[in-house]
Amino acid sequence: MKLMLRLLGLLLIAPHITFAEPVTQLSFNIVGKQRQDRDAFVQGLAFDPSSLYLGTGGYGTSYIAKINPNTGATELQRSLPTRYFGEGVTVLGNLLYQVTWRSGVGFIRDRDKLQVINQFKLTGEAWGITTDGTNLIVSDGSAELTFYTPEGMLPIQRITVTEAGRRVKRLNELEYIDGLVWANIWYEDRVIVIHPQSGEVVASLNLEGLLPKEERRPTTDVLNGIAYDASNDALWFTGKRWPWRYQLEILPARPKLLPIEP
Repeated sequence: MKLMLRLLGLLLIAPHITFAEPVTQLSFNIVGKQRQDRDAFVQGLAFDPSSLYLGTGGYGTSYIAKINPNTGATELQRSLPTRYFGEGVTVLGNLLYQVTWRSGVGFIRDRDKLQVINQFKLTGEAWGITTDGTNLIVSDGSAELTFYTPEGMLPIQRITVTEAGRRVKRLNELEYIDGLVWANIWYEDRVIVIHPQSGEVVASLNLEGLLPKEERRPTTDVLNGIAYDASNDALWFTGKRWPWRYQLEILPARPKLLPIEP
């Protein structure tokens, strides 16, 4: 009884306190895989209805590539100037958005020819980028996600990502799927699924062992890269200097944010 009265008192004094929902633990089955350049230091993946786009990092080695999603063949590739370290990529409309690490500069490209048609500025670091279909969502390596307008890249919202009440840092590559934000965590073999309004982690996907030990080399780096192929309802994952991209079936089911009934 004393405990119940204490909890009631907390709610009366601080009505803003909320109790986090349990985080759903996800697993996977591999349903397909595709060859990938083992030297690709993957920082971003994104699909449009006809192509897969891959962005890589490194000073002097960063590039953006347009890939045939059926064959895995690279159809077009453009390098970044050596002063830029490439990071995440996303597609919004006919444009491809690409951020860079510490330069405060991002590129807007024509998605067909990959030509830069404009640039934008961001404050601080940029790691991953995705879109909810209206705005752009950017990670900076912290526990924060920032929402920007595509016109002028104006910040309009910033959320803190928490898991069971604790901040989740090192948010990296992002992908927006079924109303939720999926994010790699740098140096962890898992992906988290984030509610875009509250910032709460609603699900966690353990991808330990996705790349077999026998496929690893001394230069093989961390898990990084999420891409959703809406045309085929297919979800792909990869890593930095991995030889494969993997299509996964999510178990027990891929989480979705259902629209609120009017």
